[in-house]
Amino acid sequence: MLQHEVVVVGAGLAGQRAALAAVEAGRDVAIVSKLHPLRSHSGAAQGGINAAVGAEDSVDTHIYDTVKGSDYLGDQDAIEFFCREAGPTVIEMEHFGTIFSRGADGSLARRAFGGAGFPRTIYAADRTGLALLQGLWERLGTERFALYEETELVRLVVRDGRVQGLIALDRRRGEFEEIAAKAVVLATGPAGRIYGRTTNAHSCTGDGLAAAYDVGAFLKDMEFVQFHPTALLESSILITEGARGEGGYLKNAAGERFMSKYAPHVVELASRDVVSRAIVTEVKEGRGLAGPYGGYVHLELMHLGKEKVESRLQEICDYSRHFAGIDPVTQPIPVYPAQHYMMGGIGTNIRGETNLAGLYAAGEAACVSIHGANRLGGNSLLETLVFGKQAGIAAAAYAAAAPRPEMHATDLETAVAPLRAWSGRTEGEDPSALRTEMQETMDRYVGIYRNEADLLEGLQRIRRLRERFERVRVVDRSTVYNLNLTDAIETGNMLELAEVIVVGAYARLESRGAHSRTDYPKRDDARWMRHTMAARGPEGPTLSYSPVAYTRWEPKERVY
Repeated sequence: MLQHEVVVVGAGLAGQRAALAAVEAGRDVAIVSKLHPLRSHSGAAQGGINAAVGAEDSVDTHIYDTVKGSDYLGDQDAIEFFCREAGPTVIEMEHFGTIFSRGADGSLARRAFGGAGFPRTIYAADRTGLALLQGLWERLGTERFALYEETELVRLVVRDGRVQGLIALDRRRGEFEEIAAKAVVLATGPAGRIYGRTTNAHSCTGDGLAAAYDVGAFLKDMEFVQFHPTALLESSILITEGARGEGGYLKNAAGERFMSKYAPHVVELASRDVVSRAIVTEVKEGRGLAGPYGGYVHLELMHLGKEKVESRLQEICDYSRHFAGIDPVTQPIPVYPAQHYMMGGIGTNIRGETNLAGLYAAGEAACVSIHGANRLGGNSLLETLVFGKQAGIAAAAYAAAAPRPEMHATDLETAVAPLRAWSGRTEGEDPSALRTEMQETMDRYVGIYRNEADLLEGLQRIRRLRERFERVRVVDRSTVYNLNLTDAIETGNMLELAEVIVVGAYARLESRGAHSRTDYPKRDDARWMRHTMAARGPEGPTLSYSPVAYTRWEPKERVY
């Protein structure tokens, strides 16, 4: 059995920043990751990181934009803390070696992002996440902690109301490991692969959320799922909001810049939920373009000129040329919304603490809540660093005083027995087929526009899939890199989380941010200005609600 004081699960920006904070606090730290850290999904973030720097902008404006962007569901005390940490965080990351793009005067270059009252998105061309990830990885240094790479979280061990450690699968050796820990930080990222059309990597399967939910942690606001307005049509590869921040236009089949109808003041730079609904509406009402992969609209960059497009949007040029066969310097990019981000996650406070002693969460796996019902672009990279650091500090402090963890001989067998049963069956369900049906169900019934009939049908389908999963079969008997087993583990996690999403969406009888009900088209502050808290029950998710924290801004109509 392995043992460490603090174990961080996930090696993206949130996980690395938590590990760095815990290492600097003098704790014995390990990172468990199913990918090499520099392959983490944080590296896919393109457009930039928000911070109010320079005399023209203000922290208060950043706070207000985030509160408004959240459709007033974000906790304002957490948002104030978050935005005040933004400037110091960006400076710290620059000192760690992140190379940001610069203006002509040598200052940090900034671009406009949707929903922001000022161009405050600092960037490294359109590879900002990768630049931050590389700088942080070099600062962390591999000699300062233990790294268990290609290792998948299977189950958390909780006893006497506190975390004792975890069970993990070493995919390289095909063996299960017990890792005792005084504190565990979950930084496993999103669960976007619940949907078929998503910008998320194949690794984004909600492992940490499912593990926390299974042992009694609350999942918060899971019904709020963000769809990015501009994903490449066939592949769903992200086309950064920075493309519109640099001056890109969205046009329908008639060549009209249709966003002027939906957001007359800011046009293409409205918040993501507004732009996504506008694109879907244009296509549904017959004003989109038609193709073999469905309806779509055009994102035009041609008017920006070759130098600007190729210098500031290098990755977008590569993706468009290699995956769509078009050159954005001379041709429009075919785009349509795709699932992109989960506003919900494991419920935490600003220190990353959950309702279980010794369990912490940060990044997209967590819900503080700063994003509320809708996240502003540029706030997610900042979130990973600000709250990853806080979770690492808190976990280290807890571990310094916590008693020795108690792992029992039965913990491993309890976690592994169901998985071994999958391989012992001579017939049963194919996890890949179940995953595909789940994704098709979520795309069809729990998308951008929702209603009671669709949500009920989606819920029934997901529950039938969960019942079928009880008969899942793993046909691959190999031990090394058994992807059939990995697929089954991840599919089980995602089916459980999909049910939480649909139950929360069905219960919330209003439209707010990314949750848009056609049968309840208005925001209902009197009844629904509250967070959804989901706990695992014997018959499925049990919902309760908690209040939204206010400081200075009262809810009002959100227009752009």
